[in-house]
Amino acid sequence: MAEAESSEREAVKAAGESGPSTPARVLGYLQGATYLLGSLLVLALLAVGTVGIIAEIKGTWHWAIHLESTVSYIGVFVAGILLLLLPAAALLLIGRVIVDE
Repeated sequence: MAEAESSEREAVKAAGESGPSTPARVLGYLQGATYLLGSLLVLALLAVGTVGIIAEIKGTWHWAIHLESTVSYIGVFVAGILLLLLPAAALLLIGRVIVDE
């Protein structure tokens, strides 16, 4: 079994293939960045929702101020994330259509 695997590795090295092509590798990095930005977006919205639920349960002016400031700051953060996420997702979609692997 080990001999068959080593002969396959040698055949791949002899053929000159050392892994995925450069466009596929770039698309892999772009996919990772897109998933990371999407995860940050979800976590930001989860934080706003959590503070909103706490503010609704507590019902005090103190928590209303927390909710207002959280929405304000997270709104700026989400705008920045979307500014990066939308072009990255569009490039990933176009790249997946163009590059076949």
